[in-house]
Amino acid sequence: MTPAAMLIEVLGPSCRRCTDLAVLVRDVVAVEDADATVRYVTDPAEIVGRGFFMRTPGLVIDGTVVAAGRVPSRGEIRSWLHTPPVPKEIHS
Repeated sequence: MTPAAMLIEVLGPSCRRCTDLAVLVRDVVAVEDADATVRYVTDPAEIVGRGFFMRTPGLVIDGTVVAAGRVPSRGEIRSWLHTPPVPKEIHS
């Protein structure tokens, strides 16, 4: 049985940092040939509904918030692709 593809969501209102993060995540996924779907969520109601008011960009992997209010490094994203994150306190 093949595991389901990872779902990676970038949350942000289309600002420069949010767009940069979406591009970075897609690039890392492609370079690592990861089995992942990347979704860029720009709907303000959905973003606020997830608790990201004033803390964008947000990065969520398989429902776990891994970063909020910052753009993680390429290395951080790569490590999350290979070792799925576990829920923990968000580092801003």
